[in-house]
Amino acid sequence: MSFRHQYVIGDLQGCHAAYLQLLKTLDFDPAQDKLWFAGDLVARGEDSLNTLRDVKALCEQGAAATVLGNHDLNLIAVWRGAAKIKRKDKTAPIFAADDCDELLEWLRRQPILAYPDDHTVLVHAGIPPHWTIDAAERHAQELESQLQGSLKQLDRLLPNLYSKEADEWHASINGFTKMRAIANYFTRMRLCKQDGSLEFSFSGELDEPMPDGFFPWFEWPVPRARKILFGHWAALKAEVDLPIARALDGGCVWGNHLLAYRLGDGQVITSSAHCHVDI
Repeated sequence: MSFRHQYVIGDLQGCHAAYLQLLKTLDFDPAQDKLWFAGDLVARGEDSLNTLRDVKALCEQGAAATVLGNHDLNLIAVWRGAAKIKRKDKTAPIFAADDCDELLEWLRRQPILAYPDDHTVLVHAGIPPHWTIDAAERHAQELESQLQGSLKQLDRLLPNLYSKEADEWHASINGFTKMRAIANYFTRMRLCKQDGSLEFSFSGELDEPMPDGFFPWFEWPVPRARKILFGHWAALKAEVDLPIARALDGGCVWGNHLLAYRLGDGQVITSSAHCHVDI
């Protein structure tokens, strides 16, 4: 299908009012346009439930697609009893809703990596420098198969996706350690070494001091066949635009803006509404 416009939108985080305002600004028409979401559909905004419902409905119409972010994985883990709702998350209404199971069954079947067009690849946090795009796709499919399998399989996986320590990637990595490492690259990564070693404590701006030897994953000089579109790192305020990578999380939930990146010409459109929540 040929679309009038396709837009890639950064982390919604449940900021429903800003999302609706952005759609008005875009003059979005689900019959002609398509939205791509960079993950973290839910969490700290004012209405995660209706945000999730709206995105699901558009995806089922073929007018949208999303990848999974760390907050989405956490939502699935809470649903299955493998995690607790984080103190700052406002996702409790989802679990009280009559359509909770329907929403979460749909969410767990969404991809980790997607291709919005022939020139880009979309993930939540990034792709590490030691993976090619093709390798990243293979690893994404490995994790997706676990998330989308039987509930018994899902329940074995989820408690093993969380660790305060970053796993080292090596040729013989396997099992839950491998799944956790894959999830960390795609949904939690900000800084890394060239060999893919991760650092989880830093979430600041690019001019702030960083741990020795670690750099933003997109600053390693690795040629890419596609531009990597990503969210996750709110402190960047979606100001990073490099030949190999484009940041899309404008930090709406932190009092900044929700934005859409128009494929084709790279124009950025921002919502005039903010997410006014106490986080």
